[in-house]
Amino acid sequence: MGKNIHIIGSGFSSLAASCYLAKQGYNVTVLEKNSTLGGRARQYKNEGFTFDIGPTWYWMPDVFERFFADFGKKPSDYYQLERLKPAYEVYFDKDDSITIPGNLEEIYKIFEEEEKGSSKHLKKFLDSAKANYETAVLDLVYKPGVSPLELVTPTTIARVSQFFSTIRDQVRKNIKSQKLIKILEFPVLFLGAKPSNTPAFYNFMNYADFGLGTWHPIGGMYKVVEGMVALATSLGVNFKVNSNIEKIVTNSENEVIGLKVNGNDLKTDLVLSGADYHHTETLLDEKVRQYSEKYWSKRTFAPSSLLFYVGFGKKIENVSHHTLFFDSDFDVHAKDIYDTPKWPDNPLFYASFSSITDANLAPEYKEAATFLIPLAPGLKDTEELREEYFNKIITRLEHLTNQDVKKNIIFKKSFCVNDFISEYNSYKGNAYGLANTLFQTAFLRPKIKSKKVKNLYFTGQLTVPGPGVPPALISGKIAADLIIKNQK
Repeated sequence: MGKNIHIIGSGFSSLAASCYLAKQGYNVTVLEKNSTLGGRARQYKNEGFTFDIGPTWYWMPDVFERFFADFGKKPSDYYQLERLKPAYEVYFDKDDSITIPGNLEEIYKIFEEEEKGSSKHLKKFLDSAKANYETAVLDLVYKPGVSPLELVTPTTIARVSQFFSTIRDQVRKNIKSQKLIKILEFPVLFLGAKPSNTPAFYNFMNYADFGLGTWHPIGGMYKVVEGMVALATSLGVNFKVNSNIEKIVTNSENEVIGLKVNGNDLKTDLVLSGADYHHTETLLDEKVRQYSEKYWSKRTFAPSSLLFYVGFGKKIENVSHHTLFFDSDFDVHAKDIYDTPKWPDNPLFYASFSSITDANLAPEYKEAATFLIPLAPGLKDTEELREEYFNKIITRLEHLTNQDVKKNIIFKKSFCVNDFISEYNSYKGNAYGLANTLFQTAFLRPKIKSKKVKNLYFTGQLTVPGPGVPPALISGKIAADLIIKNQK
């Protein structure tokens, strides 16, 4: 019989790790505090409408293919993908938007129409982005973050300057159009940091955007969760929902020996936590916590979010499946998130109208919409503020897209800082983990293997490689590989 390992949480990183560990013969049990699996990628259904509560973008399809291939499978064994054409749309003012097509040649044309000569610079920029993507995703991001030497390869040495310049420097060097600049700087928001704080090496996100494209799993992102759960189950993983972890139990040798779950004691040989890293350490006695409250308070966290899930009684016009509303000043909004945290006066926001692509997500002639406003973590969160900001963005949506929609709202549900804390034990209610700034990259992130407790490991967005769904899959593999290596 293999060793018993219990995994805390059932998000993407936990699901990935469970598959790798079960394949190696471990007895794996996943414990989820909520009533459904998927962690932050759960689903909400109401009146015939279906919403992804968490992630709505499917980028970097090669990472998903690589994951399933490790088990002799492919994504299409579990869900069907559709490449979005257009990929997304960006609004800058009333009736003024740029639609990003689903293929590269058309994107070059769009850039050239907006700014003569810009397509030449874009090609050069994307050549660099593709090279960085191949270095990062095929090699670096699969490192466990144990040593600085992981970053030292012939390729990274040749590109070391890219770690000391920023995305903003690189984008603005040759592109002058503010609209194109916003489009090129937007993908790093998936890394949870400002373009001015993100190393130029991370331009590989632009290759993920323009080169690899934007996809949609038919039925929504939750289909990916269901696929991973099905794979894990076939490998022998056990799942238990409504299982709240109250304590990680250690012995006098500082070894994990058990968990207290819903008031009951549970014996285990190893624990891997895919739950919030800070919260997980509060389940330990203070003397064996690796990181102090002061440490966490000094980290740069990715934003939290105010989300709305809205059922509309009609189809929404003049929008794409993914629509970004960049009609306000990005730098001012970013300052309200990172520098002097407060509720933004005039926030940028994003909307997903998933039923444009996927008719089954809403009743006929109706629209399922998710709205997201990035916020600083730790803000005061009240129903009054939520309502105020909903009215702000719906009024702007109506103005920018030239239509009335308020009277067609059937229902809305909100999710914000307080919910991230109560549902996911998220530090200060952050939505995406730690930002990928220079000093929070690779070995400078919280460690996957506990330095103080034997047989305790961590995975997910607060450790390597960082925020996002593809990095979560990679984090699960890294954690599982480290456990397997250390147990030999």
